[in-house]
Amino acid sequence: MAIAVVGSINCDVIAYVERLPEPGETLLASAYRLGLGGKGANQAVAARRLGSTVGLVGRVGDDAFGHAVLDELRRFAVDTALVAVDPDGATGMAMIHVAADGENTIAIVPGGNGVLGAADLEKGRATLLSAGVLLLQLEVPLEASLAAAALVRSHGGVAILDPAPAPAGGLAPELLAAIDILTPNETETAALTGALPRSADDGIAAARALRQRGAATAIVKLGARGVAFSSAAAEGFEPPFKVETIDSVAAGDCFNGALAHALDRGSGLAAAVRYAAAAGALSTTRKGAAAAAPSADEVARLLS
Repeated sequence: MAIAVVGSINCDVIAYVERLPEPGETLLASAYRLGLGGKGANQAVAARRLGSTVGLVGRVGDDAFGHAVLDELRRFAVDTALVAVDPDGATGMAMIHVAADGENTIAIVPGGNGVLGAADLEKGRATLLSAGVLLLQLEVPLEASLAAAALVRSHGGVAILDPAPAPAGGLAPELLAAIDILTPNETETAALTGALPRSADDGIAAARALRQRGAATAIVKLGARGVAFSSAAAEGFEPPFKVETIDSVAAGDCFNGALAHALDRGSGLAAAVRYAAAAGALSTTRKGAAAAAPSADEVARLLS
């Protein structure tokens, strides 16, 4: 099978600071970098680095940033045939602060991501209909994500939604019914359930709460505290892997890309969560977003 991604493609501007700035505060950064980002692109690269065939449906502007991120996608061996280049649009941008402890804050300017729509899905229709797993996020219009999920699920595929950025009003029941697996992090879980999970028990309770709201399977990513999951068939908690964290920007996206890869290869939920947790942990040991994605050999060594 293969993995389809319908999602955002950004150029990331990352500033490395000792700590995250307070409101109204100006800090000196020790360094900066430009790179490929956007949750859609990051997840596509993560799955591709692990060996999956990946089809990415997205949009960039016909500008210097757009051509740069397309070059980066090709460098990571992600097929860009389904990425539209809009002559009248701009490439999405993400402004990111990364603190010395690896924590981060991100502000996004959608650019072309905000107008991804029916024409893009029609261009990618064959890829969506043949995909075993679909990766979605909330950085492109919801209508496009719902339509993509319907196409993939109509042929037995699995739709995974990373609910980021989490909407203030939560997720509508029809959205939860349209996907198979929901994968929020701690802050997104708090936005969706009203409670911030801080422990394994909190995480499992939150995953159950999300299922009660309509999610068939909920996976709650607790960062350095581990991962909780709940479905009709399995429930549990995956403890964190011990790694030297320097940058957590790509951890959630690497997790989702690896989760899709493992599920597409036939892993059960618990095994797929463990595999994804290892990939996410490894991504925090290096700087950058898409560039931080680990290889299959690296994940295998951490799991051994």
